[in-house]
Amino acid sequence: MRSLVERGPARGHKIFALGRPEFDLADAESVWRELQAVRPDLVISAAAYTAVDNAESDPEAAFAVNADGARAMARAARELGVPLLHLSTDYVFDGAKQTPYVEGDPVGATGVYGASKLAGEQAIGDEYAANSIVLRTAWVFSPFGANFVRTMLRLAGERDEISVVADQLGNPTSALDIADALISVAERLEGDADPALRGVFHMTAQGEASWADFAEAIFAASKAQDGPHARVRRIATSDYPTPARRPANSRLDCSLLAQTYGIRLPEWRLSTETVVARLLAQATEN
Repeated sequence: MRSLVERGPARGHKIFALGRPEFDLADAESVWRELQAVRPDLVISAAAYTAVDNAESDPEAAFAVNADGARAMARAARELGVPLLHLSTDYVFDGAKQTPYVEGDPVGATGVYGASKLAGEQAIGDEYAANSIVLRTAWVFSPFGANFVRTMLRLAGERDEISVVADQLGNPTSALDIADALISVAERLEGDADPALRGVFHMTAQGEASWADFAEAIFAASKAQDGPHARVRRIATSDYPTPARRPANSRLDCSLLAQTYGIRLPEWRLSTETVVARLLAQATEN
C-alpha cells in the first residue's frame, strides 16, 4: 500500500490508504462503511494476512482476512459500482510444475496461506466476476516494511556467510513496480467494459531466480555502493524446514497481462538495485 501511496500522485491519482483499526478486512461492516465514506472510483485490494508460517497454526485468522475479507471487498465494490483489483499469490499453486504457471493451470494450494488466498479469489469470482481483476504476484520486496531484501542486508551486517535456499524458483518482484502496474491497469479500465480486461492475470517481474540467486544479487548491489554484503551458502529446502511448505516452483507466466494490457514489469535485477539503493540511503539518513 505504501508503494501505491508513493506512486499514485505522480500519475495524477489520489490514493486513499485505508487500514486498521477503522478498516478491518476481518470486519465486513467496517469494509463497507469506510469504502462508502470514501466513494472511490476504483478499489485496489492490496492488504492480506501474509504470515505464511503463522497461518498454519492460526487458519481462522488467515481465512478471515484473505477469504472473508476478499468477499467483503468484492461486495462493497459491487455495491459502489466500481472496478475491483485484487492482489493474490503464487501460493495458490502447489509448485510441482516444471515450467512457469499460466492463469489456466490447475490450482492446488499446499498450505493454509495459499488455501486462504485461493478462497479469496473464488469469493471474488462468485461475488463480482463482471468487474473484478485478480492479479497474482510473487516474492514481493520493497523499500518499506519487512521483506527479503531488508532481511538479507540486516544479516549481512551481522555475519560473513548466510545460508539461503537454492532449490526454489520464482520471480522477485518490487512492490514499486506492482504499484505502477496496478495504476496502469486502473487507467485502462476507466470507461472500458471489455470483459477481456477482467479475470485472472499473472503480474511479476521479468526473469527468474532462486532465493540464493536473489540474495547474491542483493549483496552485489549493496557491495557496489559500499553497503553490507556476505557470501551465500546455497542450501536445499530440506536444510531449512518451516511450518508451511514453500512451492518449489513459484514462477508465473505473465504473457496474458502483456498481451491484454501491454504491461511488462521491469527485470528483477534492475528493481533489486533500485530498492537496495533506497534502503542503504535510508540507513545512512537514520
